[in-house]
Amino acid sequence: MKNLYRLIQRGSRGGAFYCVDSETGRRTSLGTADRDAAEQVVLAKNQALRQPALNLQIAKAYLAGSDAGVATRTWRATLDALIETKRGETRRRWLTAAKDRAFAPLLPQVITETRAEDLLLVLNRGTVSTNAHLRKLYNFCLEMGWLPWPVLPKRQWPPIRYQEKRAITAGEHARIVAREPNCELRLFYELLWHLGGSQSDVACLRAEDVCRPRRLVSYHRVKTGTVARLHYGPQVGAVLDQLPPAGLLFPRLAVMHEKHRAKEFKRRCTGLGITGITLHSYRYAWAERAKAAGYPERFAQEALGHNSKAVHRAYARHAEVLLPPLEEYEARAAKVVPFPDLCTATLSADAEGAQAAKPDERFPPPSAALPKPA
Repeated sequence: MKNLYRLIQRGSRGGAFYCVDSETGRRTSLGTADRDAAEQVVLAKNQALRQPALNLQIAKAYLAGSDAGVATRTWRATLDALIETKRGETRRRWLTAAKDRAFAPLLPQVITETRAEDLLLVLNRGTVSTNAHLRKLYNFCLEMGWLPWPVLPKRQWPPIRYQEKRAITAGEHARIVAREPNCELRLFYELLWHLGGSQSDVACLRAEDVCRPRRLVSYHRVKTGTVARLHYGPQVGAVLDQLPPAGLLFPRLAVMHEKHRAKEFKRRCTGLGITGITLHSYRYAWAERAKAAGYPERFAQEALGHNSKAVHRAYARHAEVLLPPLEEYEARAAKVVPFPDLCTATLSADAEGAQAAKPDERFPPPSAALPKPA
């Protein structure tokens, strides 16, 4: 059998070696001037064409020297190892994702034997959640060194497209509160509207998280652990006056699972004919109201408990802001001294100007030296 690739050396002795495709004539630099090394590379290229079935086994034999489990580690074992690194609610989400039927054909496969078609099959059969979790699992394998080479190029991953989310309007909130017969749920929705917290954070609030003399609410977010701090006004104070003065503010809702709280809210919305919103829509509404009212972004981040500006901007991307004309800002800037420290300097300059304007007796003005007309 004739070899497809052959070796040539460019220039005289000591020049670089190239690999030439005998069919197309294309030359590829081997990046070396050592003949022995170049011959081994060309030999490997020709052998790869002759025995493609043995290539993977040879690669596994080499990789087994540094990782004994490279030939037996499956996607199921990788998924279990990833779940062990998670805690709390994140761990529960991964356990639920592991039961996704779209993952079934992939989990028993050995990682090093996986082809791009296998990943695409899972992505086509799954949902948005499948796409998100498979990306994380795939990146976990690459970072751990369990997947020696990328199987599916980054550009070929289908984009994650979430369903469109919107904020709850003031009218919808008023209708829900007016129809809700349960006092605890009604006050819960009121706090969600005024505080903009997630449903788990607000449901687990304690009386100790509220500083009534300072009108301050401060709590650690359940999802991220970051601190959310914001001052409240008279409307929130009226709601807090109706809640327990010690312990959990919502004793029944705090022990309820988040999906059950969501079902209660959905049931109320269905009865009113309201669609397209969830309990998290209160969070979107707070951010949009803050942006529309000109609330400083750093204050909104502190209130929502987010560290990233991009996250907050995503929450407020639908807010409608009425931009004032530039002339108003220019007129306002002309009346305001930029820096308070310049006030003294301005007064000093005025005094110097007045002193300079006062005529000096030693140097009379030119008009005084001229003779008066007869």
